[in-house]
Amino acid sequence: MSTLSLVYRKAKLFGELVMFSHTLFSLPFAVISMVWAAHGIPSGRTMLWGVIALVAARNGANAFNRVADMTFDAMNPRTAQRHMPRQLLKSREVLIFVAVNYAIFIGASAMLNLLCFVLSPVAIFLISSYSYTKRFTFLSHLYLGFVIASAPIGAWFAVTGHFAFTPFVLGTVVMLWIAGFDVIYGTQDIEFDRTVGLWSIPSYFGLTNALWIAKGLHAVMVLLLVFLYFWQGLDWLYLLGIAIAVLLLLTEHNLIKPTNRRLMKIASYNLNQVISMTILAFTLADYFLL
Repeated sequence: MSTLSLVYRKAKLFGELVMFSHTLFSLPFAVISMVWAAHGIPSGRTMLWGVIALVAARNGANAFNRVADMTFDAMNPRTAQRHMPRQLLKSREVLIFVAVNYAIFIGASAMLNLLCFVLSPVAIFLISSYSYTKRFTFLSHLYLGFVIASAPIGAWFAVTGHFAFTPFVLGTVVMLWIAGFDVIYGTQDIEFDRTVGLWSIPSYFGLTNALWIAKGLHAVMVLLLVFLYFWQGLDWLYLLGIAIAVLLLLTEHNLIKPTNRRLMKIASYNLNQVISMTILAFTLADYFLL
């Protein structure tokens, strides 16, 4: 195998490992936050280093999670074919990948401003510690949402260099949204989690209650999106985008069938990628066209 082919193969494996396409969950909200913070289009420099920081942090955290969960993934029939249990990638090289991405994240944060640089080690601790929360609390879904909420909050810091109210509301939207569909995703592993002693809302409260909790989280998310309509002084295009997102969320909840892996992938991942891009498109259209 040529060096170029080997590099391509490794890059493909790492891309699959960290599910690079799922960057669409957090990136759209980070872009919205940047635009609102800048009252328009941020500078090219801020956009560049902001996106680099976000992608590097996300890749590092996802790869770290794969190493931390390797033993459980190997035991779970649903996840036994992932890269780490199959030893397609070794723990050592994945940890090197984590270290490189975290270093890039710190460097990109330093290129943005002092606040981002100072907070970068805190962010690394938060996004890495998520991997262990499912060992002791069913609130792990909310913690996952909390750490992903750092994307729009950090994006605001990247532009302004200071704290504000709006990014924390937008971050809470992301937290509730992520937690809601992570609860849905977790319904596939109720029996496994109970057997091995992992904590989740589905394993703790049962399937029916878990699905109601997921609906409640998404309902509050929508209310906060409506609040932002008034708080930011937005117009009808933004509300249209939120209405479409609500229809997609309702479709997501109607699709749920824990025994059907294909439907669960559509409900937990595919539809939510469309939701985030819909909110982004209509928010930007509202902001710049009306």
